[in-house]
Amino acid sequence: MSTGYAQVNGLKMYYEEHGDGSPVVLLHGGVLTVELSFSSMLPELAKRHRVIAPELQGHGHTADIERPITVGALAEDVRGLLDHLGVERAAVFGFSLGGFVALQLAMAHPERVTKAVVASAQVRPDGMHPEISDPERWAESRRMPTEDDFREMRETYLKVAPHPEYFEAFMAKTSAAAQSFQGWSDDEVRGIAVPTLIVVGDEDFVTLEHAVEMREMIPDAQLAVLPDTTHQAVTHRPELIPIIERFLS
Repeated sequence: MSTGYAQVNGLKMYYEEHGDGSPVVLLHGGVLTVELSFSSMLPELAKRHRVIAPELQGHGHTADIERPITVGALAEDVRGLLDHLGVERAAVFGFSLGGFVALQLAMAHPERVTKAVVASAQVRPDGMHPEISDPERWAESRRMPTEDDFREMRETYLKVAPHPEYFEAFMAKTSAAAQSFQGWSDDEVRGIAVPTLIVVGDEDFVTLEHAVEMREMIPDAQLAVLPDTTHQAVTHRPELIPIIERFLS
């Protein structure tokens, strides 16, 4: 493994590189890090690919800047990282927030994306399960992260962030960004010209009905549903690796 920082769009972006082969960019979930999102799958992917795993604005080792967190800005940061590394085209795997960024990259810069794997991300707010937007249902919902999950997010941030004292402000900023994100129009989704694999757990934030709709709207799309799988568990399911490898090959 090697690590580094890239100066892109005013951001000092942390990234890791693992393995050799065709490039695959891994984009983590909101309030997560490379380690929290991809500790299970990264070693396996690195056996056959050059895995590039950045930490997005304000996440992990990457300090926040005076700029709203938006999907469009995050996608441009990833494009800038590819430029920094001299990578012309790469496959992209995005989970949750990273899935939104992967979709935006596929829409805005299809010439840079060979294939896109979009895990646990919807294209419109109404694609999210009603439990996720109703705090009164969180305590009884298996779909929500557990107290241990939230504790792990906090402890990891405090351990690796350049400014650990900003955790509460960072949480508020990411929450506001998530609530304001309105997704894309149907025409934008139908215009995706990159082969796309949609991945959801059967107890994910995204409803199965919406995942099927995404599969029907994106011209060259496939859909994989992982059984007995919550949002937090998606990237840690061992059966996901052969599904990804088959799609990428």
